[in-house]
Amino acid sequence: MKTGTLKWHFQNTPHDVHDWDSMEVSVLVDASFRGEPRKLLLHANRNGFYYVLDRTDGKFLLGTPFVDKLDWATGLTPEGRPIVAPGHEPSVKGTVTCPSTAGATNWPPPSYNPDTRYFYVVTHEGCGVNTVTSTTDPESPTGYYESASDPWQAYVRAIDAFTGKRVWEYKAVRSNHYGPGLLSTAGGIVFAPEQFGQVSVLDAKTGQSLWHFNTGDIITAAPATYSVDGQQFFAIMSGTNVFAFGLSDSR
Repeated sequence: MKTGTLKWHFQNTPHDVHDWDSMEVSVLVDASFRGEPRKLLLHANRNGFYYVLDRTDGKFLLGTPFVDKLDWATGLTPEGRPIVAPGHEPSVKGTVTCPSTAGATNWPPPSYNPDTRYFYVVTHEGCGVNTVTSTTDPESPTGYYESASDPWQAYVRAIDAFTGKRVWEYKAVRSNHYGPGLLSTAGGIVFAPEQFGQVSVLDAKTGQSLWHFNTGDIITAAPATYSVDGQQFFAIMSGTNVFAFGLSDSR
């Protein structure tokens, strides 16, 4: 922060040919990891792997898939580099790869709850087809489209932040790639809005749907929470409107 000098870096997808840039929101957590206090960085990547790094030095601590449809790599090395499976380079005829270029997740922000120790993330199961106009010209254009045989489905998934194990999932009403992010509260709930107007409130421990509401318009912004005179509110922008909901004292 004083000089701007690069301190460390970590590549989730070296030699990325699927446009899986690491633009997903990372979560910073101070917690004990495997019995040792650490300053952690939690990150679910478009490539389908969930990562835990030591944010002080970039050391790779944990990596595991958080989607079922992942075939471009067979796993990660002890250093966190992907073990690439052959046959998934873009081709003239088109090559099916899971997840697709849209990613196992994307820009919608995840959330972490220190009480449950769960990492909540908007997840997309599905595959895509990657193409290239020429395999000999290094500047040849590339393309991508969704695989008709592997339609996408969106989920909200709770992952044990320190083991990477999936705890529960909530199937979204509509299947879509991009939508709002998530918000979890100290009261034990997760707000999970969807792109096409559905707002669901989930139990943070079990994923059970507690309440839902449809705004009647598109939602693309992440939810927010704030307090006025000691009363907590949850707000979401939808279309040209802002919807605000009051929370009970227990939540």
